[in-house]
Amino acid sequence: MSSGPRRFAALAATVIVMLAVSGCTAAGEESSEEGAASAPATLQVSLTEFAITPSMIHAPQGRALTFEVTNEGTAPHTFAVDTGEGVQATAEIQPAESATLEVSALRAGTYETFCTISGHREAGMVGSLMVQQGGVAAAGSTGSMGATGGTVSTQEMLDGHEAGVAAFPAETEGYGNEPLEPTIENGMKVFDLTATEVSWETSPGVFVDAMAYNGTVPGPEIRVHQGDHVLIVVHNDMTQPTIMHFHGLTVPNDMDGVPFITQDPIPPGGFFVYEFEVVDPPGMYVYHSHFNSTEQVGKGLYGAFFVQPKADDWGSLYGTDIAVEHTMFLGDGPTGFVLNGKEFPATQPIVATLGDNVLIHLSNDGSQIHPMHLHGYHFQVVAEDGFVLDHANRYMADTLAVAPGQRFDILVEAEYPGVWAYHCHILPHVEGPHGMYGMVTALIVQ
Repeated sequence: MSSGPRRFAALAATVIVMLAVSGCTAAGEESSEEGAASAPATLQVSLTEFAITPSMIHAPQGRALTFEVTNEGTAPHTFAVDTGEGVQATAEIQPAESATLEVSALRAGTYETFCTISGHREAGMVGSLMVQQGGVAAAGSTGSMGATGGTVSTQEMLDGHEAGVAAFPAETEGYGNEPLEPTIENGMKVFDLTATEVSWETSPGVFVDAMAYNGTVPGPEIRVHQGDHVLIVVHNDMTQPTIMHFHGLTVPNDMDGVPFITQDPIPPGGFFVYEFEVVDPPGMYVYHSHFNSTEQVGKGLYGAFFVQPKADDWGSLYGTDIAVEHTMFLGDGPTGFVLNGKEFPATQPIVATLGDNVLIHLSNDGSQIHPMHLHGYHFQVVAEDGFVLDHANRYMADTLAVAPGQRFDILVEAEYPGVWAYHCHILPHVEGPHGMYGMVTALIVQ
C-alpha cells in the first residue's frame, strides 16, 4: 500500500520537489479592509422533500453565521444546526416561505444540519456544516466571502489556491487503512477491533467528532484468504450501542450484523465475536456498523476486508504485474468530504514510478454518489463489488461514478510523469474561491 505514516515524510518531500518545478506566483489586488473579519457570513439554504441544499455548507471560522433558509418543498420543514453545545433551529417554515437562523461563531470542525420535524431527518433531511480556518468561502453564501469579509479579491483567490497546493500532502494526526495482524488460535485467524468515539483531524487544525475502529478512520485493513476460518472480536467502548456488518461477504445469517434481526446490538462496554469461514473469491469487501448507521458509518466506523489472491498476488487476477496497491475510501457527512478520512491538503497521494501498474481499490461508504476523475489518464475498470470482470467486460474510463456501498478495482498504467489531480467531480466537494479542499488527491508519477 502507498498510505500510512511510514512513507509520509518521503511523500511530502517528493510532492514539494515536483510542485516546485511547475509552481507559480502572482501579484494582484490588496486584501479587503481590516476589521471586516468580524462581519457575519450569510449562507443560503433551501429545503425540499427530503433534502437540505447544499448538503455540505462551508463557512469561515471566527464569524457569526446567518442562514437564510427557503422552503422550496410542499410540506413544512425546519433547519437546525447541532453546534455541539446544543441545537439551534428555525421555527417551522411553510412551503414557499423563508426564515433566518443566526448562529454564533463556531470553532473549526464539522457540524450536523437537519430538519427537526418528526421523520424528516430519518428520510434524508440531514447535511453538514464545515467550519474551516482561514476564512474558506462557503458554498451557498451570498457572494464569495473572503478571509477579511466582503468579496474575495483576485490576490486572495490566488494565494488561497497556491497555499493549499504548497501544503499538500499536509501532515495530520492519525492515518487509516493500516494492516491489522491477526493472532492464530487453534488454526483460526483472530482479529480484534474496538469501536471508540474520538476527535479526528481531517485537515491541519480541523478536528471533528468521529467514531473509529482501533482509533483510525477508516479502520485497519483485514486481509484473509479463501478458506480461512476467522474470528472478529468487536469491543464497544462507545457511549451508544453498535453492531458490525460484513458488506458483500457471504456469512452465516447469525453473523450478518443487523440489530434485532440477526443479533442484539453490542451495548457500551460489551463485545461480540463474529465467526465464519471465508468462502468468497478474492476481492475487496467492507466491514462497517449497521446500528444508527447514518451517524456511526458517517463518522467513520468502516474499514476494508480483503480476500487476498493466492500468494497475495493481485496481478495474477488481472493478468499484469502490480507495482503499487492503494486503498481509497470515499466518505461524506459528519466528517466532511474525505478520502480515507482526510480532506485536501491532508489527503495522501498515490506515488508511482514511470511504467508502474497501479491498482486502486475504491469503496464508497458515504451517503452520496462520487464520480472520481483522474487527470491525464484513462484507467481500466477490472473489478466491481469484489468480482473480477472478464476481459470482455472491462472498460476504460477517466471518470467513475461510485455509488454508496459500491466497490471498484481500477488499473492505471503510470506512463506519463508528473503530478496528476485525482478528485470527485462534484465540484462543491472539491474546490471554491480559496482553492481546493475535500475529496482531492493526486497520482504522482516519478
